[in-house]
Amino acid sequence: MAISKRIEDALNQQIHNEFYSAYLYLSMSTYSDANNLPGFAQWMRIQNEEERSHGMRLLDYLEARSGRVRLGAIEQPPGEFDSQLAMFETALEHESEVTTTIHRLYELAKEESDYPTEVELQWFVREQVEEEKTLQDILAQLRMIGDQPTALVMMDRQLGSRQTEAT
Repeated sequence: MAISKRIEDALNQQIHNEFYSAYLYLSMSTYSDANNLPGFAQWMRIQNEEERSHGMRLLDYLEARSGRVRLGAIEQPPGEFDSQLAMFETALEHESEVTTTIHRLYELAKEESDYPTEVELQWFVREQVEEEKTLQDILAQLRMIGDQPTALVMMDRQLGSRQTEAT
């Protein structure tokens, strides 16, 4: 069964969303690096790679279903933040928006009785739970740190130990 135009358009939008997410995290990486926090920069760079892989996963899925991928321009993400805390608050807000778009896409797949897309999106639904939980945990730690530079440096080292995960 061919993929519907509505699902194709929605998947193209989600591909765009995932690549924007990658671009946003790359911007956050460069912000962190400019503020002498290489661990935060490393964490965000890995997040960039993860989001890019999400976009590619959807792109490959759409092509496998004989859909037409249409890539659009990616808008410029913010590049300055008031603090690492503000940066992670922005990241969590963004991931919450991504969760909403994934849920809408899943609902559309259900409405269209597109079972293969529903199954594919279940992975993304689970992934978003993990994404939001991780950011909430980091934010909780940053709030505990407050204005303590020594603690921020320790957290920078902790975040810098993150390794790339296979997706």
